[in-house]
Amino acid sequence: MSMVRAMTTLTAISPEEFEADRGIALVVDLDGTLCRTDTLHEALLALAVERPTMLLGLPSWLREGRAGFKARVADGMVMAAEALPFNAAVVEALRAAREAGRTTALVSAADHRQVTAIAEATGLFDEAYGSAEGLNLKGAEKAAFLEERFGAGLFDYIGDSRADLPVWTRARRAITVGANGRLRLAVEGAVSRASGARVAHLDPPEGRPRAMLRALRPHQWSKNMLLFLPMLAAHDLSGLVPVILGFLAFCLTASSVYVLNDLLDLAADRAHPRKRLRPFAAGELPAATGVAMAGGLLLAALVLALLTGRPVFLGVLALYLVATFLYSFWLKRKLLVDVLTLAGLYTLRLLAGGAAAGVMLSPWMLGFSMFFFLSLAAVKRQAELVDLLRTGREAVGRAYETDDLPVLRAMAMSASHAAVLVLALYIASDDVQQLYHRPSVLWLTCPLLLYWSTRMLMKAHRGVMTDDPIVFAVTDRVSQGVGLAIAGVVLAAAL
Repeated sequence: MSMVRAMTTLTAISPEEFEADRGIALVVDLDGTLCRTDTLHEALLALAVERPTMLLGLPSWLREGRAGFKARVADGMVMAAEALPFNAAVVEALRAAREAGRTTALVSAADHRQVTAIAEATGLFDEAYGSAEGLNLKGAEKAAFLEERFGAGLFDYIGDSRADLPVWTRARRAITVGANGRLRLAVEGAVSRASGARVAHLDPPEGRPRAMLRALRPHQWSKNMLLFLPMLAAHDLSGLVPVILGFLAFCLTASSVYVLNDLLDLAADRAHPRKRLRPFAAGELPAATGVAMAGGLLLAALVLALLTGRPVFLGVLALYLVATFLYSFWLKRKLLVDVLTLAGLYTLRLLAGGAAAGVMLSPWMLGFSMFFFLSLAAVKRQAELVDLLRTGREAVGRAYETDDLPVLRAMAMSASHAAVLVLALYIASDDVQQLYHRPSVLWLTCPLLLYWSTRMLMKAHRGVMTDDPIVFAVTDRVSQGVGLAIAGVVLAAAL
């Protein structure tokens, strides 16, 4: 592709101008420009997962200044190029510049080891410079460095933030990446006053609000409908308002954990055919935004939990949060422990619903939920392994292999049948007589549940299910029909 075609999204460049560009270096920033995320933030997240004890030195690192802090992080973690999302438009411009014989340089405030690793891995640069030995290549310091290295007005610069304004004013051409309207105006005004150089804009700003909403995974909130089950099973709606507040608190808490989980699973998600499109893995949202989102969601969840006026509910919510943190950091990588933890997290939702409604969960419901949710957790892992088998990928960040599929299938089948057995024993017990006028009608729920659980196993076996079983069931027409049928049977037994 010619340089003219590659730069048409920036500005119109005539062939004569293009020939003159050969003596002008093309300088590119790293974080937020070539790389759609911040390598420093991602390195800190990688350290939190792989070498968490190193982060105990953070307070002392911060006292060493910006360059010193980045050097300390680089001592423990340098992000590999294949683990990062790059801006395709910037890569295209760099390739075109090299084909035209121009000098290309990667110059960033990131640690020089990180910058060098990216430059060597991509093969897109003739030169690479990063922060080192007390020099933080950012803002005015970067501008002075580039002017000394290439000469005033003898380089074009591609950047993404307001900190690059001093650099753009000394460049021959100022090029922004993903800049919003305010930044574009600031760049154009500063460059006009300083040198009158041409300004170009590459890539429109991304729609962050939509990406943030996707990161919350609102489709997963359907699992929190379990909080209403204890109240409905007890035929007592007096605690409806606290349960609604508890439901919202669980949704926000769950979303905060999803955000955290995405941040900790960046490498694995980027190697996955579908998860690589998640906002953080794709670079649509920076890691710093994710940390702020997780903190804000937790604070809002705490307020809602306090509004329920149920101290026990607050305790269950805290237990759920701790369990999910342990799962994200550690337990999900442990064989079988992850499945048991997932089942426990489902059961905690029932306990939370009972605490919010002021209803005690019966031993029957606890026994049923233990087996039923263990089955769903095993189905989820089965679906993931079937997907790996069909695509030929290797499991990343999980303790399972495709050879484990028969064990997971047997676990899911036996657990689902045990759940139906507990339900049958409950229907035959004296406890049912107190809540239902025609308890014998409830026997119809057993074949319906057997059919649904076995069908879910078949869907996972055939590779049709690619999400959490409950989320899949919410959008599955047959599951919806079975759910309505069970609700009708329960209603007929109660009336």
